[in-house]
Amino acid sequence: MPLESKYFGILSGDFDVAAFFARTALLQPSNVYTRATFTPDHAMAPPLLCVTDLTKSYGDRRAVDSVSFRIEAGQTLGLIGPNGAGKSTTVSMICGLLQPDRGEVLLDGEPLTHGNSAAKHKIGLVPQEIAIYEDLSALENLKLFGALYGLKGVTLKARCADALALVNLSERAADKPGTFSGGMKRRLNIAAALLHDPQLLILDEPTVGVDPQSRNAIFDSLETLKRQGRSLIYTSHYMEEVERLADHIVVIDHGMVIADESPAALYRRLPAQAALTVDLAQAASGALLADLAQRPGVAKVDADGHSLHIALSATEHGLPLLEWLVAQGCPPLHYATAKANLEDIFLTLTGRTLRD
Repeated sequence: MPLESKYFGILSGDFDVAAFFARTALLQPSNVYTRATFTPDHAMAPPLLCVTDLTKSYGDRRAVDSVSFRIEAGQTLGLIGPNGAGKSTTVSMICGLLQPDRGEVLLDGEPLTHGNSAAKHKIGLVPQEIAIYEDLSALENLKLFGALYGLKGVTLKARCADALALVNLSERAADKPGTFSGGMKRRLNIAAALLHDPQLLILDEPTVGVDPQSRNAIFDSLETLKRQGRSLIYTSHYMEEVERLADHIVVIDHGMVIADESPAALYRRLPAQAALTVDLAQAASGALLADLAQRPGVAKVDADGHSLHIALSATEHGLPLLEWLVAQGCPPLHYATAKANLEDIFLTLTGRTLRD
């Protein structure tokens, strides 16, 4: 299980484990990223988007195989899977850009078909490839895309200003995208997709190739949209991104849906919810390892030289285990903790990582 950046310095001699934990808050809930949860009221309204049995083949290769899921109004759905899993093909069919071999897409109760469709105007698409004109200014780009949606006059001017403000590009409105960084171009792409005030915004891997600062700027914009109640589909193979945004997650592998659940439900599939890595002054004895494996909350113990890798059923078991090691005369020199993440879930579901 990969470790997060919670790796602390050398500890030697007698030390107060509880005091150290209190000082660092290493295993405290405040150190864990939390998101606002979305609770749909199925009795009050039908789903905004209903995808049923979408299937697409290219020759003998089945790219998308009977994909079905739904999105409630105001929900953010993370669509995850490795490269080539069928995410972009699924998105293309949802948007009406690609005709499925079989299946149906309903948006707000209306069928969304290949070709011209009124339902398409309720969707904003941020494609994987940047789709802006380099020889037009940022504002001119937005005016062009807005006009394509039938916007004009005061409405078009206001929408352009609002979209540029949302993606923090107001001060660069007169500049051409050729002078922008990759992240700024992607933010302009998001602004263009929002001009017609769509009910559903679909983002197909919008942070590919951008620097961390630009990625954070994109997330700031998307989190603002979430707070405004906008429905989002976010496709990615970067787990930390989906984990930060999504209220509901659909996992696709080999063109098929292998999970369609809330993040909490996905985590319950894991045999271990957290990991503790401990470096000792000397290799642990066989007797110590056997006793450790029987301690409450320990799902698995692996020894690697002087290091112990301990899978935990919950993070709260970490502190008692460190105290127990001290009591056995084996105080840690270093230790690190990590919560389980979506990468671990995907590995559990498929037996491979998202980048295999």
